[in-house]
Amino acid sequence: MYRRMLGCAVMIWGTLATGRGQTFPAPGLGKGTSEHVVFFSGNVMLDDGSAPSEPARIDRVCDGRAHFEAWTDDRGRFSFKVSARGSSDESGDASQPGALPADVNRAINSSASQYSMPVISKLRDCELMATLAGYRSERVSMAVKSEMDDFRVGTIFLHPLSRATSLTVSATTLAAPSSAKKAYEKGLEAMRQQKWGAAATAFCRAVKIYPKFAVAWYQLGLALQRRNQAAAAVEAWQQSRDSDPHYLKPYENLTIFADQMGDWADSEKYSRLWIQLDPEDFPAAYLFNAVANARLGKPDDAERAARTGLRLDRDHRIPRLSYVLGLLLMDKHQYSESAQYFRDYLEFAPNANDAAMVRQQLPRIESLAASK
Repeated sequence: MYRRMLGCAVMIWGTLATGRGQTFPAPGLGKGTSEHVVFFSGNVMLDDGSAPSEPARIDRVCDGRAHFEAWTDDRGRFSFKVSARGSSDESGDASQPGALPADVNRAINSSASQYSMPVISKLRDCELMATLAGYRSERVSMAVKSEMDDFRVGTIFLHPLSRATSLTVSATTLAAPSSAKKAYEKGLEAMRQQKWGAAATAFCRAVKIYPKFAVAWYQLGLALQRRNQAAAAVEAWQQSRDSDPHYLKPYENLTIFADQMGDWADSEKYSRLWIQLDPEDFPAAYLFNAVANARLGKPDDAERAARTGLRLDRDHRIPRLSYVLGLLLMDKHQYSESAQYFRDYLEFAPNANDAAMVRQQLPRIESLAASK
């Protein structure tokens, strides 16, 4: 217990005193631009008409890739602005038009990280969705008619997932004393106001009072992530997992971080544990697991994960699953089936950064399939 409390104090001190450390991809758009901007606003509601009990993350989704925009407040409202051209961040898929990569692992390497990294895309091709573990989000279009629009997107509804709903509520919360819960609520309020240092301090106070407060550890990790304290955020999520191994939320964050760092062993471990907790509701977990297993030299396990993820992804929200499975099958010289999954990828993500490359090389793969 003492080690956990001391560790939290070190996290906060490092965050407030230095603001340095490993960083996640920076969310939002750059500041100081003179370009025209478009203002978006809306709200998030559960399907029973109530506001979410925790801040929901608002993501702009373009070609199956999510890019952070805002958090909801205590009434489920959100607002943000973007440049009329879309994201000013020019990071994205490293793949460029040309020959399909000879090394399937190198191509796969970027596939899962695009689940959470920003990309260049026009707003008319994008949608907004809310992210809250345990819920499935409806999507609303971001099509903009004029740069002068004050664009209200209306309500984004969240629908509970069957098993995931119970897994996103930690049983340890019930045992938390009132003083810990009060500190936790202050942390949530600070997060809604995007006061990340104050939020981290409040969550740290909550876990000092009640060291097994899994939800507070998880939110502490989010606050530290927003302060670009990646290593401290990971430690907080690990503490959350240790406090309640059946609490699902930390597994997703730990998986994404391991993938971004190229730690394939940890990415495979955390995505596998994520899948074991809820094997039906999170096809993204199978994408990360497929990529990690491919990088670890386990193509059969990678293929199995990709196929399962595709079976669960009924709405085709993660087209990278088709791309990854196409690469895996191409590496096994199963060209006919590989070509089909590349065609699926082009259908579900026609404007992806590497779509031109896949489109250019698809006839060659089809020719190889015909010659077998």
